[in-house]
Amino acid sequence: MTKFLQMPIQTGKIGVFDSGVGGLTVLREIMTHLPDESLLYFGDTARVPYGNRSQTELLRFVREIITWMQGQGVKMVVMACNTSSALALETVRAEFDLPILGIILPGARAAAKAGKRIGVISTVATAESNAYKQAILEASPTTEVWQVGCPDFVPLIEQSRIDDPYTRAVATDYLKPLMAANIDTLVYGCTHYPHLAPLMDQILPPSITVVNPAHSLVSAMTQELDMLGLRNTQSQPEIDFYVSGEPDKFAAASGRLIGFRPEVQSVSLAVLEGIAIAQSV
Repeated sequence: MTKFLQMPIQTGKIGVFDSGVGGLTVLREIMTHLPDESLLYFGDTARVPYGNRSQTELLRFVREIITWMQGQGVKMVVMACNTSSALALETVRAEFDLPILGIILPGARAAAKAGKRIGVISTVATAESNAYKQAILEASPTTEVWQVGCPDFVPLIEQSRIDDPYTRAVATDYLKPLMAANIDTLVYGCTHYPHLAPLMDQILPPSITVVNPAHSLVSAMTQELDMLGLRNTQSQPEIDFYVSGEPDKFAAASGRLIGFRPEVQSVSLAVLEGIAIAQSV
């Protein structure tokens, strides 16, 4: 606990990052339930998707992003990406001197409370890590868990093809083994996937409970902010948006997903990599 005593004051921003627009589902929840907090959102759009990356690559990306966010003076980092949470969270928590929250544990605990036959849809990397399965079974050892990697979902969402008939066909195919297993609960194991909620509502029977881990993550954030005395009580919040790819493309996609078109700034990969290298010297 003492290692956080040198953190910025309560008015500092909370850093939220993802590979692209997926983390906006988390940002939306934070804006709703922690409206006084200032936020810094980073989408690593030059390197999206993360789901087919190696653990070594992802760890490097996450270190670069958190190092850059530290330079921006954030008071907390939220990894709004299931893949990086699965493969890098514990390592970077030990390396950086600020509170870092991942999304898998809160989501797994919520799923364990919701049902006993749980399906998890995620990126291939998250599915292969077994992070959700392990966390769910730790919370509820008698629960049965099925995992399906869905490699096409993130590119389709990033391309704004949510209403495309092809996306519906892909979703139906991914859900087949989970429906065959007679699941009672479905977990969005990737922060991009809540953007597919209208489509999922058409495919899934109403008897299946859908768990969006972003809800539980924001509850965990609130507890952490209060415990560390970092909660902002001044109602002058700001939200800054950054990407490593094309700002205009991200802004257009964001407008459809969060209800307003943000002003987006670019951070080059050269800057991210250079900061991380300088930090390690």
